[in-house]
Amino acid sequence: MTIEGILGAIIIGAVIGILGRLVVPGRQNIPIWLTILVGIGAALLGSLIVGNLRDTNGVDWIELLVQVGLAAVGVAAVSAMRSGGRSRNRVGR
Repeated sequence: MTIEGILGAIIIGAVIGILGRLVVPGRQNIPIWLTILVGIGAALLGSLIVGNLRDTNGVDWIELLVQVGLAAVGVAAVSAMRSGGRSRNRVGR
């Protein structure tokens, strides 16, 4: 893998992660670097899932939708794990 490939994966992962974060309702209390990591993982996993179904020379919208959906699930999961199940309406605090 070349430097250009790595930088491309980071940029595409950042875009996918941010789009996934926008899809999830409410506020996600996770840092942007973690959103980018989730986006990179979602982009790679989405490409593996769609695989041979790609049949376009331009933008593959199905692949993009799968990647954004995976990023949304990933951002929601990471946000829930980082909050540790804490509630904002704690009694006695």
